[in-house]
Amino acid sequence: MTDAHAEERTLVLLRHAKAELPAGDAPDVDRRLTARGHADSAAAGAWLARHGLLPEVVLCSPSRRTRQTWHDVAMGMTGSPPEGGPAGSSPVVRYEPTAYEAQPQELLDLVRAAEPTARTVLLIAHNPGISLLSALLDPERADPEGLRTTDLVVHRAATPWADLAPGGAAIVNRHTARG
Repeated sequence: MTDAHAEERTLVLLRHAKAELPAGDAPDVDRRLTARGHADSAAAGAWLARHGLLPEVVLCSPSRRTRQTWHDVAMGMTGSPPEGGPAGSSPVVRYEPTAYEAQPQELLDLVRAAEPTARTVLLIAHNPGISLLSALLDPERADPEGLRTTDLVVHRAATPWADLAPGGAAIVNRHTARG
């Protein structure tokens, strides 16, 4: 007899936390989190831990604000930096250049390429792509306003990552993290 949940996969979408406004001619990719952004990211990590949503794989845009978001989320989940956890407990983290300024289909392709054995994947990216991906995966339950900073949207799929298709991952939870 098989467990109906054995094949379920959980995709957590996270829009990066509050970042500084663009400054002069500084590149957008280098924008840092604000103090509120750091606190909200840690709160997001604590929420993930409380709900048993610890990722095995993290797909993250390489921008400064998304990397800082991930670092603070990891601190909120475990109380220690991402590389400081016990052996075997740290997720595989991939900084994906295509996640920066990505369209929803490009983000879906990143998720489809996730390790097939991973049950929980966390994707940290930017608007509008991350909001549009959520709507692509569950058009009926997606928030028409999209994801705000540090919004978490939890999708569940019954297929392998490689087979994830539009409309194929229902939203089962959402949370706006505020620290």
